[in-house]
Amino acid sequence: MLRSLYTLVFTLLMPLVLVRLLYRAWRAPAYVRRWHERFATGGDLRPGGIWVHAVSVGESIAAAPMIRELQERYPDLPMNVTCMTPTGSEQIRKMFGDKVGHAYLPYDLPWLQRRFLSRLRPTICIIMETELWPNLVAECKAATIPVVLANARLSERSARGYQRIGGLVRPMFAALDWIAVQTQAEALRFANLGARQEAMTITGSIKFDLQPAPALKIRAAEWRSVWGPRPVWVAASTHAGEDEQVLRAHQRILVDHPETLLVLVPRHPERFDAVARLVRDADMQLVRRSEGTSPSQREQVLLGDTMGELMQFYACADIAFVGGSLVATGGHNYLEPAALGLPLLSGPHCFNFTEVSELLQGAGALQIVRDADELAEGVIKYLDAPAAAERAGASGYRVVQDNQGALRKLLEGINRILIRR
Repeated sequence: MLRSLYTLVFTLLMPLVLVRLLYRAWRAPAYVRRWHERFATGGDLRPGGIWVHAVSVGESIAAAPMIRELQERYPDLPMNVTCMTPTGSEQIRKMFGDKVGHAYLPYDLPWLQRRFLSRLRPTICIIMETELWPNLVAECKAATIPVVLANARLSERSARGYQRIGGLVRPMFAALDWIAVQTQAEALRFANLGARQEAMTITGSIKFDLQPAPALKIRAAEWRSVWGPRPVWVAASTHAGEDEQVLRAHQRILVDHPETLLVLVPRHPERFDAVARLVRDADMQLVRRSEGTSPSQREQVLLGDTMGELMQFYACADIAFVGGSLVATGGHNYLEPAALGLPLLSGPHCFNFTEVSELLQGAGALQIVRDADELAEGVIKYLDAPAAAERAGASGYRVVQDNQGALRKLLEGINRILIRR
């Protein structure tokens, strides 16, 4: 009954959904391309195999090791990866090329999901983290397609939001065939929303299973040799309202360490030009990565305005600030810079990664800062005390190493489901 009401409301709101799509396309033209895929037509679909849904860039990167392992284990099953955003699509094609089928996931209307599933005919649906849609899950259930929620996470804030529409989402959570959940606390939140205890396994986060490629450090050494002997800190995945604070912090850092280079990497590509203007308005010398020019001693900011190079920027840095945390976005993945042995700084808003941030704080690897002044102080502290920076980075690296193994557990669970099929 409530799902029917949800479908009716979604249908009535479709004109607004399309207006929003056009608005986003005005800021980022890629949103209007391949629009028909959002109505379950077109796309590169390869029926009869494994289907992984990863909403955007972060989930696609997290899913990559799992996808590669599944391709090795099941070479006869086609692999399809869907997403919701152009940046996610670009990341998927960059990582896998034409080795996987790829399309946007259609809007969550039952007739669109049925059309999509009839074209794809997947053996299994693997959804990354918590990108759940009621009609998608219901139509998979009706078609006897097992649905796995992989690397599942559910913050307290998200759980409260779901509780407000409990009548709609409880059947959806109960219908999931298996949930590979990251922590015990999150398992309890899923259970309170209707997930079956017997359908859940605490596997940890596959993001701990990150293995930086050796080529990253080799290339980083090459870049740093061109940049010269100067300190480098990276502010990664920053959001609107955060870049200004990062730039104020950098101005303060330059007073004590005038040779320092900031690598500023905004989260969303449609903001690249606006952030470049902010740098110039702050009267700092800028070079853009997209221009293919390396920063000289004259430039104070390198704008990371390319896709898929964040790990490379981390590998070039001495200190990392992880964005989405000075504003109430909830933070981003702290484990990528930790896996490279960097001392970490974050704003107080890290509710999307509560358990990971608490682990890193407890180990002395992550320092919480509340504003531009504290961010500057945190960076300066590590620049003034390289031994302390090295200890913090080593502690974060050990946290990553000590918590690996989730990918193996996840693959074992997926294998059990595929065998039953």
